[in-house]
Amino acid sequence: MDTSHLMFRDGLMAGERILITGGGTGLGKEMAEGFLKLGAEIHICGRRGGVCEETARELMAAHGGKVVPHACDIRVADAITDMNDKIWSEHGPLTGLVNNAAGNFISRTEDLSVRGFDAIANIVFRGTFYMTHDIGTRWIREGLRGNVCSILTTWVWNGGPFVVPSAMSKAGVNVMTQSLAVEWGPKGLRFNAIAPGPFPTEGMTKRLAPQAKSTEEMGTERTTPNPMGRIGKMHEFVNLATFLMGPGAEYVNGQTIAIDGAMYNASGGNFSGLAAWGDAEWQAAKEAIMATNNKDKADRTV
Repeated sequence: MDTSHLMFRDGLMAGERILITGGGTGLGKEMAEGFLKLGAEIHICGRRGGVCEETARELMAAHGGKVVPHACDIRVADAITDMNDKIWSEHGPLTGLVNNAAGNFISRTEDLSVRGFDAIANIVFRGTFYMTHDIGTRWIREGLRGNVCSILTTWVWNGGPFVVPSAMSKAGVNVMTQSLAVEWGPKGLRFNAIAPGPFPTEGMTKRLAPQAKSTEEMGTERTTPNPMGRIGKMHEFVNLATFLMGPGAEYVNGQTIAIDGAMYNASGGNFSGLAAWGDAEWQAAKEAIMATNNKDKADRTV
């Protein structure tokens, strides 16, 4: 990311200690870099501990500051507790949490197995709640302020054909955001979410547009082109995340904000265009997604 496009003053996030789940790659890494450049202490976690370690080294070499990697499977509540115990004891309480870790792949729903559904729901739905609950209850016990931002999609408003497990799970996180903003707002905690449109990353492209030749082609299978005629730029996404996670917008609570160039307004922003695919296209997509998953499994350390 070209951090020269960040629209906030240097040092804005000094004193913030923020955990980003799934922070070793993709949008998580982009947010980690943006927050770090503005002075925050960053913690990133993921199942592939080696990837988080590499990202931490890369970001600190480029920008200085402090990035702490953690190997953690957020599907396991005890693993979350152990990681947060370590953060609190060795570094101090977090001030912010970004629920970014996710999993997704395109599939006809009739082709899904229970295992396939759980692969998404256990990360996005259960893992996000486990993490939010563990950190939120620590803040409440200690009388601390806290700020949570969850990364969703516009499908929470209109459904997600061919990505039903993700749409269901992220819709649940959207409701969690609204609910806890009211329940825990009086305790000094804030909850907001971002619903990005096409901000293609390598992992996303390989699972949601396996036929695309590059990340720039991500989204070409959707029903209509983006009204702005392009995909999102990473600094645009990071600027919105900074607005929600940095100081100065404390009255924003319980909101999910779309950043998609009005794609949701124009076309629904989902994968309804894949209804035109036949068996051959779905088989090719399945094989490509399985190859990506097998490579990722080989890289995991936990």
